[in-house]
Amino acid sequence: MAVVLLPSILAAEAGGASRFEPDAATVRDALQALPVANLVFDERGELRPLVNVYVDGIDVRGRDGVDTTLEGSETIRLVAAIAGG
Repeated sequence: MAVVLLPSILAAEAGGASRFEPDAATVRDALQALPVANLVFDERGELRPLVNVYVDGIDVRGRDGVDTTLEGSETIRLVAAIAGG
């Protein structure tokens, strides 16, 4: 089973939990199972631009994006980018 790790800013919105173990076939499935899925995906179901997702340290944008297939033992880490000026 894959493990999803949330940064503290998203964990706070998930009731303080920062680790989840969803039963999922793809990264998208795993992220949609999170209680903060609405903060990760926009209204069209696309990954929000300031959310970076890594599977075992590799950015999913360099793979099949959120449709990257999971084998079951991967670590998915979300990193919220900071923007502003």
